[in-house]
Amino acid sequence: MTHDLRKTFDEGPMSRFQWSAITICITLIMLDGFDVLVMAFTAASVSAEWKLSGAQLGVLFSAGLFGMAAGSLFLAPLADRFGRQAIILLCLVVIALGMGLSALSQSSTQLAALRALTGLGIGGMLASVGVITSEYASNKWRSTAVALQATGYPIGATIGGSIAAVLLEHYGWRSVFVFGGLATALMIPLVLWRLPESVDFLVSRRPAGALRKLNALLRQMKRPELAELPPLPPAGERSASTVASLFNAGLARSTLLLWAAFFLLMFGFYFALSWTPKLLVSAGLSAREGITGGVLLNIGGIVGGSLFGLLVARLDLGRLTAASLVITALAMAAFGAATGHLGASFAIAFLIGGFIFGSMAGLYAFAPVIYPAAVRTTGMGWAIGIGRIGAILAPLIAGMLLDRGWQPPHLYYAYALPLVAAMAAVLALRRSAKAQPAGRVASAH
Repeated sequence: MTHDLRKTFDEGPMSRFQWSAITICITLIMLDGFDVLVMAFTAASVSAEWKLSGAQLGVLFSAGLFGMAAGSLFLAPLADRFGRQAIILLCLVVIALGMGLSALSQSSTQLAALRALTGLGIGGMLASVGVITSEYASNKWRSTAVALQATGYPIGATIGGSIAAVLLEHYGWRSVFVFGGLATALMIPLVLWRLPESVDFLVSRRPAGALRKLNALLRQMKRPELAELPPLPPAGERSASTVASLFNAGLARSTLLLWAAFFLLMFGFYFALSWTPKLLVSAGLSAREGITGGVLLNIGGIVGGSLFGLLVARLDLGRLTAASLVITALAMAAFGAATGHLGASFAIAFLIGGFIFGSMAGLYAFAPVIYPAAVRTTGMGWAIGIGRIGAILAPLIAGMLLDRGWQPPHLYYAYALPLVAAMAAVLALRRSAKAQPAGRVASAH
């Protein structure tokens, strides 16, 4: 019965309700994009007000990422016990409070603490959002849906960044955080209204009213209702939602490779997103041109993530992700050589954004299909959390290297190397995934 229910999702047509759930997940991912770019865009104003050094500014960049790592590692796994929707709602409250209170901070230390609080909510939310997208998509559309979800990040960064630029000019940097808090608060009633609970969670964890909730979801998807919940698998076949379970049943190799790929990609990813606007200014461009370079990274991400989502339905996920990583590394090196040249910098920034977001979409598509339902959010959360450790280190190391006299081109050369290593990890992950039991990696073709 469990298999038959899952089969109706995997092989059946996509209903309007399923696409609605995926659209809300994309909107939630936009909050992550806005949150990272809001610090990048306000960095110059904050630094000028409090006279911060490069290392202190790096701490502000990394504080939010530190919170995201903690949220992914320790808050996200709670969704496997209490439900995806419940944890998403809790995280939205945390994000709204962190954003709103950031506008009231009186020192870089206070702002760093509130950035960490905001990041805690975002990190806890992301894994559940990715799992819901994966579970409500059919086999045919799963990789595409997850890849399109990843485009929410650059969309949020681009739209939010454009709004932030206007707010900065007229009302100062604090207004940008007020806007972020209000936008997040508006998502809470939308999630309550239209974002469904995970079907796999209802079947495997059986919270109070599970059958009633499951049938309500099936009705909205125009699928037959159930007279009773499907039987649970034998106790010996159930997975516990613990970190140790990510290393059982032949998952250890895939888990370690996925962690390595996320760490290496996010190391390069968050360096580029956090520092590019300021480094372009340091290389001789104006402040507005620096912001334009940061926006172009994200516009490229919208195009690249969308194209990746279309291509992954037809091409091999592992090879496509590996190719995106190699091209990103080459583009990063080329960007280093072109800093200071307006036209070339902008064109290459667009390319970096396209391929780096495509690479990220590929990793997000791998993660949900490697793990069984009972540990899916734990697996996704820990993969993202390990990646966030790389994201934390990248801006900090860049700030310290700048204080030691490194020039912007040299940073881009150095940060291209981890992307090549991430490519090797993805190719090894592809081989490892193919060796796992049939069905678990159905969409990691």
